[in-house]
Amino acid sequence: MSKKSSGKNPGAKKNTSGRSGRDLTVRVKSARGRKSSSTRWLQRQLNDPYVAAAQRAGLRSRAAFKLEDLDDKFKFLKPGMRVVELGAAPGGWTQVLVSRLGTEKPGSKSKIIAIDLQEMAPISGAEVLLLDFMDDDAPDILKKALGGPADAVLSDMAPKITGHANTDHLRIMGLAEMAYDFAKEVLAPGGCFVSKVFQGGTEKELLADMKRSFSQVRHAKPPSSRAESAEMFVVAQNFRGEGAK
Repeated sequence: MSKKSSGKNPGAKKNTSGRSGRDLTVRVKSARGRKSSSTRWLQRQLNDPYVAAAQRAGLRSRAAFKLEDLDDKFKFLKPGMRVVELGAAPGGWTQVLVSRLGTEKPGSKSKIIAIDLQEMAPISGAEVLLLDFMDDDAPDILKKALGGPADAVLSDMAPKITGHANTDHLRIMGLAEMAYDFAKEVLAPGGCFVSKVFQGGTEKELLADMKRSFSQVRHAKPPSSRAESAEMFVVAQNFRGEGAK
């Protein structure tokens, strides 16, 4: 995977014209049959510096920068890890995992299993499975594929957004809770769990459970996360093991 060439935040500077100094913002005209929400999404994509940076780096999505930002801050990815990524499509996070864990290097002991309900194009250095992590046999399938328990379970999953804040919060927290339950079944002692949540933080009961199961539980909003987005991430490290009190 290509690294960020400048090492600087792609969103740090605005692109301006040399003649007038005005911001060069691409404006998209509404087309017949296109919803206004689609027009806004397209305009946002065309003017997003992280989208452009991802394209230059050969990354499948701008979300790759979120995982880089989180790992830069919390240092949870280490060579030799066995990692499960939930909801991996289209593969931006998977590309970062391959790069940081060095799974393409000869003799690498790292293992990456990327799963999703959607078909996902293969990524060298990772095993991609079409699988529902909520299936009863999913934990056993994953541990068998990894050759043992996981050292990390990562999730950038998100439900379809309705625009209603309370509904969206409940939906994404429901996904986070299911991912957390799965993580407790497959993680080795000392492992970590990283999941998308919404601002407002992790629900009290879930957060209390995490603090019993992990020695460190922190929230973060990566710089690459859109300012207007309500998303943030919970990073739980040093798993004490199933049944921890």
